[in-house]
Amino acid sequence: MDLFDYVRENNMRQEAPLASRLRPTTLDEVVGQRHIIGRNKLLYRAIKADQLGSVIFYGPPGTGKTTLAKVIANTTKAGFRQINATVAGKKDMEEVVKEAKDNLGMYGKRTILFVDEIHRFNKSQQDYLLPFVEDGTLILIGATTENPYFEVNNALLSRSRIFELKPLEKEDIKELIHRAVYDSERGMGTYQAVIDDEAVEFLADMANGDARSALNAVELGVLTTERGKDGNIHIDLETAQECIQKRAVGYDKSGDNHYDTISAFIKSMRGSDPDAAVYYLARMLYAGEDIKFIARRIMIHAAEDVGMADPQALTVAVSAAQAVERIGMPEAQIILSQAAIYVATAPKSNSAVTAIGEAMDAVANEKTMPVPVHLQDKHYKGAEKLGHGAGYRYPHDYPNHYVKQQYLPDGMEGREFYHVSDQGYERIIGERMDFIKK
Repeated sequence: MDLFDYVRENNMRQEAPLASRLRPTTLDEVVGQRHIIGRNKLLYRAIKADQLGSVIFYGPPGTGKTTLAKVIANTTKAGFRQINATVAGKKDMEEVVKEAKDNLGMYGKRTILFVDEIHRFNKSQQDYLLPFVEDGTLILIGATTENPYFEVNNALLSRSRIFELKPLEKEDIKELIHRAVYDSERGMGTYQAVIDDEAVEFLADMANGDARSALNAVELGVLTTERGKDGNIHIDLETAQECIQKRAVGYDKSGDNHYDTISAFIKSMRGSDPDAAVYYLARMLYAGEDIKFIARRIMIHAAEDVGMADPQALTVAVSAAQAVERIGMPEAQIILSQAAIYVATAPKSNSAVTAIGEAMDAVANEKTMPVPVHLQDKHYKGAEKLGHGAGYRYPHDYPNHYVKQQYLPDGMEGREFYHVSDQGYERIIGERMDFIKK
């Protein structure tokens, strides 16, 4: 590197976006992702020991995939090359492979290839890398926002460890915001900026686990806000909401407004008002409520208030909960909207609630009688000789696959816990139960 190269690189580093300047250079500087880079975790040990094999980092934007790759680059003694799958072609890969072979053959030095957005490589591009990953010419680090089990060839997957990066926790984002404002070496500390606590809270909420989003807002705020009379740049709530282009909504996730809004959301679904349900859903999403929390409430509502009137509601709610975890925001809002509308417009029955409630009460307060002999298991050792299972009638041997026999313990014959309503699918259940018991 000559003097001009050095000056150019130094200028680029100083003029780089804040999120880039704050990127950690060592493992100990990394914020969040303790589940994979905690001190005793496999990835932490492998990076520290410079014994990293091929890996794929998978997670939403702003969670630190490129950051981890850069930390590895600063830690390893191996050669490090980076390409972006959106612009790289076969020629770029051929150059990397040639260099890697030369380094390995002449110096015994390994080469790590970091492929950002590896899901953008087509099958033939991924296949090209495979033999060089397999024979150790290259150690692959792939980064992707897409599920690698769908987007990366099975052959590459089988030779790589998959590490899923989670959206950063709110406290992680707050730590990065403070570092961005007050760090004089790599942050905005030389600007003499001060940020209010409520602005930090707001930006950490709105970032929704994406560190880059919060840091970009901080940088914009510091660079565009005039100094106050005290000579400092003050980043207050109003400035923060302008920089992230979102209005601050009155919503404290640990306060009354949180509970009032989720209560209104649930009661709107229970009251079969999809418009109100979607409105309160939007308020929660806008304020940065945890999408997993919202999904859990929809699942509970589907079982508690829709229940047997439409058993499919719970399936929809569970599928939505799984989908939002895999996809994340902003697309998750569509999935939550669909689930909320479905359960709001579904017929309602709380018969499952009353059934288990009455049954639990009976178990807690009444004498527990033995299971009837004909229902007891006869298959374990010696049970049949003791008469267990004797007299049991197999329903499938009878018309309508039903035969009348006692199922509740002695003394509880005729007790009803499940009270069938006439709502939705439950009407069909009631008609079937009436038919088979005639």
